[in-house]
Amino acid sequence: MESKQLLEVVVKAADDKKALDIIALNMNEVSGVADAFVIMEAMNTRQIDAIVDNIAEEAKAKVCVSVAGRIEGDAKTGWVLLDLGDIIVNVFDHDSRLRFNLEKLWSDAPLLDVSAFIEE
Repeated sequence: MESKQLLEVVVKAADDKKALDIIALNMNEVSGVADAFVIMEAMNTRQIDAIVDNIAEEAKAKVCVSVAGRIEGDAKTGWVLLDLGDIIVNVFDHDSRLRFNLEKLWSDAPLLDVSAFIEE
């Protein structure tokens, strides 16, 4: 399975649950941890849970990637991380996204264009 295919599944699944400000960082040039970090936010804890659940279900159904045992945090903490191997997904509430500011931390990583995967 190609990481671009997984990236598309992740972004579409998040968008289906109305995730906000979805971005993807190309980590190939700055880190060997993963091919991409996907960062997004949700309006509340229920939406965080819905986004995480939908990404997990879609990844398993469409590209046979299971997140079992690869989820850190929970909606109450304001940040959930899903380790999908090539793709690391970060789902934040608004305040946590501002506080941790992964975009600044990984500012050397170029943005990946995921606009084609998001419905307007």
